[in-house]
Amino acid sequence: MRPFIIGITGGSGSGKTTFIKSLKDSFSETQLCVISQDDYYRPREEQRSDNQGITNFDLPRSIDKKAFIHDVGQLVQGQIVERQEYTFNNEKASSRLLVFNPTPIIIVEGLFVFHFKKMCELLDLKIYLHAKENLKVIRRIKRDRVERNYPLEDVLYRYENHVLPAFEKYIKPYMDEADLIINNNQQLHMGLRVVQGFLDHHLTTHTSSPQ
Repeated sequence: MRPFIIGITGGSGSGKTTFIKSLKDSFSETQLCVISQDDYYRPREEQRSDNQGITNFDLPRSIDKKAFIHDVGQLVQGQIVERQEYTFNNEKASSRLLVFNPTPIIIVEGLFVFHFKKMCELLDLKIYLHAKENLKVIRRIKRDRVERNYPLEDVLYRYENHVLPAFEKYIKPYMDEADLIINNNQQLHMGLRVVQGFLDHHLTTHTSSPQ
């Protein structure tokens, strides 16, 4: 049986990582697999720079779209996928070899999963995480300073000149195409419970269906 594929997107700082981690913790590795756009960034030397010479990672072309879509397709066909983790040029982090196993439910997450047409066509359910802009800025600062070792000035510059324009052009317009919009201005609990319940039902139906 073809796996059920869920696409999850939202602006930077909308809570995608927290939401998806909670989903992963609710199911076993044989039930649910998550594959992230973040591990398909092209090498730094292939990235485009703005007129100030600052590398802009917030463009669709920053992603190796072909490899990303290919690997999701391999999972759909029941194949194991291996991919080297992308560490966002954080010299304090060591890269791991990631292994993605085919499962009944596959979550594809990232900024451009709705924008990439061929990827969007694979999705059975589209979930959009939404949050107020001021909250997203705060979350972005916390993430990039701690996890990615970026200076504050760099984080703020990128948000204003790269992140926000990309959100307005490549992410926000697809909100109306989402099957489910989850607001993360205060908490994610209710939206998370709805999705967990849906996936529980899908797994029960899947495992009880004749193979």
